[in-house]
Amino acid sequence: MASFIEFSNISKGFPGVQALDDVSFRVEGGRVCALLGENGAGKSTLLKALSGDQPPDSGTISIDGNLVSFSSPNDAIKASISVIYQERQLIPGMSVMENIFIDDLPRKGVRIDKATLRKKTQDILDDFSLDVSPTELVGRLSVAHQQMIEIMKAYRRDSDIIAFDEPTAPLSEAEIDVLFKMIKRLRDKGKIIIYVSHRMAEIFQVTDDIVVLKDGHLVAELKTEDTSEPELISAMVGRDIGDTYAKLSRNEEFGGVLLEVNNLETEDVHDISFKLRKGEIIGFAGLIGAGRTEVVRAIFGADPIISGDIILEGKKVKFKSPKDAIKAGIALCPEDRKEQGLVLARTISNNVTSAVLPQMRTGPFLDKRKERKLANNAVKKYSIKTPTIEKNVIELSGGNQQKVILGRWTSEEMVTKILILDEPTKGIDVGAKAEIYQTVCDFAKAGIAVIYISSELTEVINLSDTIVVMAGGRITGTMTRQDATEEGVLKLAMHN
Repeated sequence: MASFIEFSNISKGFPGVQALDDVSFRVEGGRVCALLGENGAGKSTLLKALSGDQPPDSGTISIDGNLVSFSSPNDAIKASISVIYQERQLIPGMSVMENIFIDDLPRKGVRIDKATLRKKTQDILDDFSLDVSPTELVGRLSVAHQQMIEIMKAYRRDSDIIAFDEPTAPLSEAEIDVLFKMIKRLRDKGKIIIYVSHRMAEIFQVTDDIVVLKDGHLVAELKTEDTSEPELISAMVGRDIGDTYAKLSRNEEFGGVLLEVNNLETEDVHDISFKLRKGEIIGFAGLIGAGRTEVVRAIFGADPIISGDIILEGKKVKFKSPKDAIKAGIALCPEDRKEQGLVLARTISNNVTSAVLPQMRTGPFLDKRKERKLANNAVKKYSIKTPTIEKNVIELSGGNQQKVILGRWTSEEMVTKILILDEPTKGIDVGAKAEIYQTVCDFAKAGIAVIYISSELTEVINLSDTIVVMAGGRITGTMTRQDATEEGVLKLAMHN
């Protein structure tokens, strides 16, 4: 088993961006090293250099003093390195067991030994306490369960070096607890573990060492037990952001009722009723599978409604598709922004203007001048870090990708009355989170009504004016920000 891995003078550049610049550090076996930094700091680029997905322009990687070089992720896997990315590497049309063992399927002669495959997969599922059938198609699983399957792929390989890139972003507290126990078990076996997360509490719970990157440079190497959250945040963002929530400039007055949902019933949620006022932020809290996303998808016309009423500005509406909802002034930033919110292979300009293409035309032709103006305004308004609006969004950090979606739904060509944000800060650093919180408050001050879903209780409680708690597809309680506590919300979220 490898005793240490060392990165020496690693540099990697892209057109207009120096992602990594002379980065050097070492990670010991039997320890968990956190890799921290704002979105765009270079964390994911470093992991891609490690995995062979994007080899560095210069610098070296050595394991136990021996230089290694990978031209593909398969080379890294053969060298006992597993990297678990934010973007899941799964095949939706294949089963759980086929995905977990995809590069090492047990065989009897030339045929796959399905009995052995099923048993081995079930043993891993049991280790993770995941109630999923080995034969279930991955594409039918929730985002959280897909993330767990991705983690199981690396666990099954028993690699010497394992890197986790925001592994808990879509997971519930129970699933996170199981993952942390697994990480500690791997650490105790002497594995080398690199852990990327923007959740400060996790860093202090699961890591031993911390490496901080900023703008592609290494700015700090710390022992977890010897540092504090304010010190880490200051190192990451270069400033003290203080009490983020206390600094928010909020909307103190609300208009009349804009949206009324009465006894909404779908296959997944039941008897859902609430009111949303102009300029109000309603936060939806609950554990994974509570039904929060399903409620907003039904309102947005993405999922069929069995019964109940949706009343917009005093008139009953029935959206046959998201297109109808968008025309009525409702916008949705989905939980899985990479799969559902963005066209990754298209430019910032294409993504920002995709919802208003008719307004971008002059006669039968697309008016490139209008398109550029709208995209540049979004980049300026949300401080999107990019050298050009022609950059493909797949090359942006998670925080900047989220800002592109916000730019689309709040452009001057859009008339957005209700903005639905489903896990908008997932995988986003603390500095970018603070910007997004204030942006959400600014939406409310402009009279836009906001529905805000987040798995981070602190975020929902401190940002929302009203908190709606769900469990088992039903609303279990509603409270104001002033009355809400984490204990109170959790009690309702676990009421089923």
